[in-house]
Amino acid sequence: MTSLRHDDVIEFTDGDVDSNPSTTTTLGELVDQRYSRRQMMGGMTAMTSAAFGTALLGGCDSDDKRSDAITVSDGTTVQTQGGRVVTLTATASANATNTGWSQASGPTVALSTTGTSVSFVAPNVTTATNVVLQFTASNGSTISKANSTVVISPATLDFTAVAKNKSDIVTVPTGYTASILYRCGDPLAAGVAAYANDGTDGNFAQRAGDNHDGMSFFGLAATGTSPDASNSTRGLLVLNHEYINPRYMHVTGQTIADKTTRTVEAEVVKEIEAHGVSVVEVTRAGNTGAWSYVQGSSLNRRVTPNTPVAFSGPVKGDPMLRTVYAKDGTTGRGTIANCANGAMPWGTYATCEENWAGYFRRATGDAAIRTAAGLAKQNVSFARYGIGEGAKGNHLWSTVTPADASSTVYRRWNASASASLPADGTGDFRNEPFTFGWVVEIDPYDPASTPRKRTALGRMAHEGVMAGRVIAGVKPAFYMGDDSRNEYIYKFVSATAWSAADAAPSNRLAAGDKYLDAGTLYAAKFNADGTGQWLPLIFGQNGLDANNALYPFADQADVLANARLAGDALGATPMDRPEWTAVNPVNGEMYCTLTNNSGRVGIASKSSERAIDPANPRAYVNTRNDGKVNSGNANGHVLRLREANDSTESLTFTWDVYAFGARAGADAANVNLSGLDDTNDFSSPDGLWFGLPTNAGGQASPLLFIETDDDAYTDVTNCMLLIGMPGRVGDGTTKSVTSSYGGTATTTARIGAAPGAKLKRFLVGPKECEITGITSTADGRSIFINIQHPGEEGGYDNITSHWPQTQATGTGTGRPRSATVVITKNDGGVVGL
Repeated sequence: MTSLRHDDVIEFTDGDVDSNPSTTTTLGELVDQRYSRRQMMGGMTAMTSAAFGTALLGGCDSDDKRSDAITVSDGTTVQTQGGRVVTLTATASANATNTGWSQASGPTVALSTTGTSVSFVAPNVTTATNVVLQFTASNGSTISKANSTVVISPATLDFTAVAKNKSDIVTVPTGYTASILYRCGDPLAAGVAAYANDGTDGNFAQRAGDNHDGMSFFGLAATGTSPDASNSTRGLLVLNHEYINPRYMHVTGQTIADKTTRTVEAEVVKEIEAHGVSVVEVTRAGNTGAWSYVQGSSLNRRVTPNTPVAFSGPVKGDPMLRTVYAKDGTTGRGTIANCANGAMPWGTYATCEENWAGYFRRATGDAAIRTAAGLAKQNVSFARYGIGEGAKGNHLWSTVTPADASSTVYRRWNASASASLPADGTGDFRNEPFTFGWVVEIDPYDPASTPRKRTALGRMAHEGVMAGRVIAGVKPAFYMGDDSRNEYIYKFVSATAWSAADAAPSNRLAAGDKYLDAGTLYAAKFNADGTGQWLPLIFGQNGLDANNALYPFADQADVLANARLAGDALGATPMDRPEWTAVNPVNGEMYCTLTNNSGRVGIASKSSERAIDPANPRAYVNTRNDGKVNSGNANGHVLRLREANDSTESLTFTWDVYAFGARAGADAANVNLSGLDDTNDFSSPDGLWFGLPTNAGGQASPLLFIETDDDAYTDVTNCMLLIGMPGRVGDGTTKSVTSSYGGTATTTARIGAAPGAKLKRFLVGPKECEITGITSTADGRSIFINIQHPGEEGGYDNITSHWPQTQATGTGTGRPRSATVVITKNDGGVVGL
């Protein structure tokens, strides 16, 4: 036996020849005899390359007397690990007319056969596991077979951590490629011109919007437009456009008269249309080729703040949704401030409205008008959601004078009440803020469908909505964060138990009606002993009624539309800006990023502050190398919880902190509690996502992807993406932590096992960006991420980043653009493994 290794390809020659001239030997005896001579390839370890090529050579001896006897090369044994591409090549004698590969045993793998070669991607496993493949050759009268065994070991993070840097490119590990796919302004419809990127472009209703954010991939059938969740070379990429960078969007920025009035309507049209959601078809050239988006696809779509939407659930038709546009409160217009997202188990996209409150104007004196109209409690609601009197509204949209005097697309952003118009809101847009702050469901496969705002999931600064594991007969749960300082973590439990038949329904939005329009919304309370409760937001229970001193709730619709006030009344735990949620597909544990909180202190002395507690145990001063200071919980942390009985229906849970963000070398006793080093230190975790169970990245020990949106560490590095392989709640320890900012205080932190080598920096983005939005194909061999607001500190007259133009050569001259990036492993394996 000889074994040759060339560039991580194993060539194997047995040298043994199977031939049996006897006419009395049975086929079974022939097989048994050959198997007794099988050689085993030993001493081969899993390699960095994902490709294992094993050439199994054989032929007929010169004394072969039968022309119909078929010989095949003996099998072999190779070793690999989860996520690697395995390739086996066999040979058969020249008289074989048919050859093929099949799987004999082990976990089922998808085989790809070319001639006498077969390839598959190894699944992830918890212990060494064998996959046995059988090669068969025949000529119609005789047949010969050989088995090869692939020993699969548990996967590891098999890449070298990317160094922290401040380059103006997307940096990925050696062995990976990052390619630009879909940029701000790219044309979606046929006939729309290429983006000039000089401020002159318009028609964003048919272009990619700005500031790409949360994102999901939906597979398409290879032919036609029907869903195929398993297809990893053609699909729909659906992504949010959270906000805009007007200093790059217009030729010389926004035109504003006296800093109070927008005077150029075309600018405002462009800005509004650049918000919302894109649905864009993307394809890959074969299994390993380049990705591109399909301009002019019949499935391409933009959902903007002007797109008609429908309300569903308990708040549908409530008086608080009535406006001059929708007098019955059942419909509305558009979605805005779309940050994170969720892919629903029945094949739809859920986009989440986050910082919508800032877009509304509210005149001084509005509170008095509402009070006089008997609507004083609306002032409490507006204050709790951040729409104070005197608010001008982002970009002053409500101040533009439209060419069409009957148009309300700008006036709607003025939430001021008019004393001369009906108090029910049907004469103006005093109630327009109540039409935002929801989870919005979109059917990506039907561009004619109307998006639905799912009011049963509550109204807040929704960061995302992630479905827990769906198990037949169990009511599914959907986890959400409210992204603002000292807000809450929520879950919604459907009133309907999951049916496996709904994984591929004929009417996807009807499935959404079934699971999302009725159920119970809960807010989380975290106890010092590592336990917690889900507090139900149900009208008439626990003080959520008209007698509540904080806010008199009228009914369940009022509770849901004012979920923050309901959480206050129930005593939910204020958290350090709850952002994305993610659910481990293997064990169902929920993770939530707590980005940071400048209002976290040792001892609270004013209403904007919250004292440390076990779930938010740090308050300290973070001093940057440039002298800038961040305080409170400056670097954030990732919290996780395990439902009682591992059931989405549970009302109690246990919890700990998976990882605390910190600089390498920071105070280990009170700040760097997770022992991070230069390979995995991070700050301000934001985006969060687990690999899919359809590939090795979501099996056995699923990959956790953590994206950052940071200010506290940008003196050292641009924002980043890390990949981890976390354990379970309770795998670590407890520790007494002393906070020094805002008064000295001590609490007990519950810290997960130190991540160590199971957490690594995978990517660093370009200058002044945020890394956000993440999804993958079903096979995990292509990962999509978004680069948001590169060069955000500059503008048309001071360009501080030239990305993505810089990606190819490292230099450029153009204005920066948010963009979607696709990352692939050069050897075709699962990204990260």
